[in-house]
Amino acid sequence: MTRTTRVAFAILALLLPPAATATIQQEIATARDLESREVLFREQHIVRFDNGEPAERLVMYRCLDGQAFARKWVRYADTPSAPSFQLEDARSGYREGAERTASGTRVRWTPPGGSEASGLLPSGPLVADAGFDEWVRGYWDPLTQGKTLEMRFLVPSRLRAYDFDVSPIDSGSPDLQAFRLQLGGWFGWLLPSIRVAYDDQTRRLRWFEGLSNLRDDAGDAPMRVRIDFPPRPTPADQTVLDTAAREALVGCTVQPA
Repeated sequence: MTRTTRVAFAILALLLPPAATATIQQEIATARDLESREVLFREQHIVRFDNGEPAERLVMYRCLDGQAFARKWVRYADTPSAPSFQLEDARSGYREGAERTASGTRVRWTPPGGSEASGLLPSGPLVADAGFDEWVRGYWDPLTQGKTLEMRFLVPSRLRAYDFDVSPIDSGSPDLQAFRLQLGGWFGWLLPSIRVAYDDQTRRLRWFEGLSNLRDDAGDAPMRVRIDFPPRPTPADQTVLDTAAREALVGCTVQPA
């Protein structure tokens, strides 16, 4: 290669946009019964980031012996607060999910032993599944300044979204910021709420309390759980993601007899 050619390549490298960088991280969260605090299952979160932004998340729900009984794919695309996602649970056959389309959000759910039902939500502000974390980070300043905000949160089993209020609450720790998510309106106080806490510095989710997106072993009612996340994730690679994606699901028992 001549000196002129090398110079030309160097100039071209400066003119081209930087190449996209992808990283993969994982973390293991522990889910306990909300009342008894008995450990029920664990969640393996594997997240791929593109240029620092979440691109996809694979969650493997595991019985205490390590076998996976449920899997959830989350794909953020250009709507991080309302990603497409698909959850399948081998214990009961329960499924739910949503997909962003040009016409709106296509919502699907399959009850145990039933057939799939679906509906199309028109385009508009929406928060779905793990996109709640991205929504919180997007409104971090007003929330941590004491404001209560409204949002439309998707409930797949109802094939619709509901108005929820998100308000700051006491986290019990100077290092955490906690928030309550509850159905809007006066009747929201009569229904169970969800509480979450985030690291004040990294804004990473540290714990969750309330109704889970997982149902009981029979697939009937949402489980009420406390889920604790580690302070920081660990590095992973594409092999970890691919292996989990291919892993067979088994119908193990999560709830104690």
